[in-house]
Amino acid sequence: MSLIGLIYTGSRAALDLARNAVAEAVATYGADKKVAFPGTAYALPVIYAATGSKITTLAELQGALEVADSLITGEEDLGKALNAGLATAVCAEVIEAVKYAVTEEPYTGDGGIGFVPDAVIRSLGVPLVTGDIPGIAVIVGETSDSGALAAIVKDYQEKGLLTFLVGNVVDQIAASDVKTGLEFRVIPVGREITAVIHVVSVAVRAALIFGALSPGDLAGLLAYTKERIPAFVNTFGPLDEITVAAGAGAIALGFPVIADVDVPEVPGALLAQKDHGQTVATSLEARGIKTKIKEIPIPVSFAAAFEGERIRRDNIHAEFGSRRSKAWELVKMRHADEVEDHKIEVIGPDIDAGEPPVYLPLAVLVEVAGKNMEEDFEPVLERKIHYFLNYMEGVMHVGQRNLAWIRIGKDAFAKGLRLRHFGEVLYAMMHEEFGSVVDKCQVTIITDKEKVLSLEQELALPSYLARDDRLASLTDESVDTFYTCTLCQSFAPAHVCVVTPERLGLCGAVSWLDAKATKELNPAGACQPIAKTGLVDERKGIWTEVNKAVEEHSQGAVSRVALYSILEDPMTSCGCFECICGTVPEGNGVIIVNREYVGTTPVGMTFGELASMTGGGVQTPGFMGHGRHFIPSNKFLAAEGGVARIIWMPKELKDAVAERLNKTAKEVYGIDNFADMICDETIATDVEAVVNFLAAKKHPALEMDPLV
Repeated sequence: MSLIGLIYTGSRAALDLARNAVAEAVATYGADKKVAFPGTAYALPVIYAATGSKITTLAELQGALEVADSLITGEEDLGKALNAGLATAVCAEVIEAVKYAVTEEPYTGDGGIGFVPDAVIRSLGVPLVTGDIPGIAVIVGETSDSGALAAIVKDYQEKGLLTFLVGNVVDQIAASDVKTGLEFRVIPVGREITAVIHVVSVAVRAALIFGALSPGDLAGLLAYTKERIPAFVNTFGPLDEITVAAGAGAIALGFPVIADVDVPEVPGALLAQKDHGQTVATSLEARGIKTKIKEIPIPVSFAAAFEGERIRRDNIHAEFGSRRSKAWELVKMRHADEVEDHKIEVIGPDIDAGEPPVYLPLAVLVEVAGKNMEEDFEPVLERKIHYFLNYMEGVMHVGQRNLAWIRIGKDAFAKGLRLRHFGEVLYAMMHEEFGSVVDKCQVTIITDKEKVLSLEQELALPSYLARDDRLASLTDESVDTFYTCTLCQSFAPAHVCVVTPERLGLCGAVSWLDAKATKELNPAGACQPIAKTGLVDERKGIWTEVNKAVEEHSQGAVSRVALYSILEDPMTSCGCFECICGTVPEGNGVIIVNREYVGTTPVGMTFGELASMTGGGVQTPGFMGHGRHFIPSNKFLAAEGGVARIIWMPKELKDAVAERLNKTAKEVYGIDNFADMICDETIATDVEAVVNFLAAKKHPALEMDPLV
C-alpha cells in the first residue's frame, strides 16, 4: 500500500476507535457527561486551537468527530492526506478525553504522565527561548535494541533537548540507567499511541500561550508550529497504520518524522535512518537544531537537563551547607595580575576523606579579571554558579551566597567526581558564557572549617553587604538607561519587556543588572539600552523613548507602554510570567496569583485561565504579567495607588514577599504589618468573603478612590 493509502487507512481506523470510545462512554454515563483535561484553560487544546470550539461534554465530542471525518477525503494528494493526519490527531484527543472523563486518573500505573498541564508548559518557556532547551524530541514505538535507544535518549538529554516517550519505549527506558521525569527533561507520556496527542497538545498550547494565536486559525497554527516549535519525531520498530497516520499529523504541524525502518521518504518531512548511531544527527539536521556541547574534563554528564535533579537523603555521599555546616560562594573581580587563568585549588579535605555521608563546610571563591568586567557584573556571574553546578549529573545545588546547600550523590562519587571538578566546571562555563567580560578565571574551593569561617567574615559578608547597598541605591530614578529584553520573541513575536532597576523581566530571570551585562556580552543581542528621556508621565511611567523602543522592537505591534500602570497601556506579557495581577472592582483592588497556585482566585478564574487572556504579547488593560520581585516595589501599580491596592494573594506568595512588602507599605503609606491585611486562599477565595475580610482588617484599598 502507498504512503497516502496507509495514512487514510490509519486515520479511518483512529476515527472508528474514537467513535466507539465515545459511544461506549455515552451509553454508560450519558451524553451530558463532562469532558476536560486537568490543569488547562484551553479545554481540549488541539480541537480548540484548530476549530475555536471548547468541548465540554461527550455529546460535543461526537460533533468534533464529524469535523475529523470531513478531513479524511481519500484523495490521492499528499496535502489532503496530511489533513487526514490532523484528523487522526483530533481522534486521538477524543480518545484521551474519554479516558479522563470516565477515569479520575487514567494514567495511574501506566508508567507515563498523560496530559501535561499549562503550568508545566509555561515553566518551559524561559529555557526554550534562551536555548537551554534547543529542541523537542518525540520518541514513539519499540526497538529491538534497547541499548541503542538508551544511548539516543541520553544523547538528547546531554544536548539539553526535551524528550517525550510514547509506546513501549516507556518501559524500555525505565529499565535503563537513563534518569526520567520533567526535572531530567525525559518525560514518559504513555504506552498507547493515542498518548502522543499530549505532546502535540504541548506544541499547540505553546502557540496559544506565547503566540497570541486566535483559536480556530488553523493556518496560523500550522505556520506557528512549523516555524517556532523545534520538534521532531523518532519512530522505532514496525509502523502500523495508526502510527503512520499520527506521523502524518506531526508532519502537517511541521515536525519531521525519522523512522528506523524503510519508509517512502519525503525530503525534510519523512526520513529513514536505520543506523541508530546516526539517529540523533539525522534528527537534529532535519529540524535545523543546533546544539552547543561544552566538553569539560569531569567524570559525569554535564547538561541543563540535570538542573532539576534532587539528591535524596539515602543517596548522599557528601553534603555542604544546610544545618550541618557552613557553605558560601562568591565571585570577585580582580586586576589581571591577581588572577592566574585556570588555576584551580582545593584547600582542605576532599569528599573521599571519610566514610559517607561526608559533611563538610565549603567556600567557593571564583576570581575573574577582564578589561570589560565591572563590579556590577559580580552578582550576575555569581547567580550562575547555581546553574553550572546543577548541570552536573549527580549534584544538587540550592540557594546562593552564604545560604548555599550542595549535595553530591553516591553514583557521581563512584564515577570519580571530586571537588576539583567543581572548579573545572566553573572555570569552563565562566569563559563560555561570559567570555566577552572574563579574560581570566581562577577557582578556589575551601573545606578547611577555620578558613571557611574566617573568609566569610573578612571577604564574603562585606562583599554581600556592599552589593546590597548598591542594589538598594538602584532605583528607576537613579539611572539614565533602561533596557529592552526580547528573548521571548522566538515564541511571542510582539512582546517586549522593558527592564528597569525596580521592574525586572516578568519571567523573573532578567534583572536590570542582568540586562546591562547581557548588552556587554552580546552587543547586538536581546537586551538593548533605552535612554530614559522624553518624560510624559512620571506617575504612570511613560517616556517617549521607551515608547519608541517598544514600537521598534515589537515591529509596530505596540506603540505605547505605561510601566507603572495596570489600567492604561500595561506592558505586554509573553506567557512565561511568574505572576498575574488582575483587578477586582468589588474590593477596589487587585489580586496577584503565581504560576504555582492551582486553585481558583477571587475573580473566578485559575492562573491558567487568567494567563490565557493575558499572554502572547498583547496588552490587556486590567491584567498584567510580572515577576515576583516587582510586587514590593513602590513602582508597583504606582499609577493606581501602589501596593496598597493588593487585596489577595496565595499564601505561599504572600509569605515569600511579606517582609519586603511590609517595608514598602510602612515607608510609603505608614501601614504596619500590611501583609496581614491581604487575604489568601486559607481565608477566602469567594469575592464576597474576601471583601468582608478586608473590611474587618480595615484594608486601605476600601478607602481609596474607585479603581475602575
